[in-house]
Amino acid sequence: MTKIISFPAIMFLLNATLCNAQSAESGFLNRTVSLDGIEYRYQTYVPHNYNSTEKWPVMLFLHGAGERGSDGLKQTQVGLGKAIRLNPERWQSIAVFPQVPAGESWQGIAGDIALAALDATIAEFSVDESRLYLTGISLGGNGTWYLGYQNTERFAALVSICGFIDLGSRFPGFLPEAENSFTALAKSLSKTPVWIVHGDADVVVPVEQSRKIALALEAVGSDVHYTELPGVNHNAWDTAYANTDLIEWLFNQRR
Repeated sequence: MTKIISFPAIMFLLNATLCNAQSAESGFLNRTVSLDGIEYRYQTYVPHNYNSTEKWPVMLFLHGAGERGSDGLKQTQVGLGKAIRLNPERWQSIAVFPQVPAGESWQGIAGDIALAALDATIAEFSVDESRLYLTGISLGGNGTWYLGYQNTERFAALVSICGFIDLGSRFPGFLPEAENSFTALAKSLSKTPVWIVHGDADVVVPVEQSRKIALALEAVGSDVHYTELPGVNHNAWDTAYANTDLIEWLFNQRR
């Protein structure tokens, strides 16, 4: 027997299908990832207009030393997380916020946590893997250089804010065998677009760290933008993530 469906019923089914195509959740979502039997908390940001029928870019954000811990929350309160809350319409992207365990850096287990969280996000949501972006602040700026160096074929662009390559005994570099760490890093990242931001009055991470890597990248013909903020101390990230030119440039990059 043929069943006739009324027009209102058809419209209801169509709307239900469209709603199901969208994520049931949006905003900053609690997530965990397990490595070697240990669970680590992180957050994933999903725009309110997320729709699984579209492919979305993804930003991996690496926080600074002050946000280390295990609560899975502090890392969303500064830098990119704050920028998204202030102007969500500018950030039409999924974002991943892993957290460094206390006393660690992105060069240790936290780097593995970050990539595992990124992979879990890619598996959960509808993602454009040609538009994966890596960005970080301070210790996370160092992490951006480190993970970018370790994964040269993965990220479409890097944004390092008040980052560093080597601070000696405070935070040793990850290229100790290289004759010149800045040159070695630049050669490795020569095909990856990069935007660097640093305040020239930074008393925590010397601005020379960013100046040297910018010059090294220019020397190998990289697509590098360098923004130095006059009179700005360590917090260069609020200005950086409010820069609409930087945001537009970032989302235009593809592997």
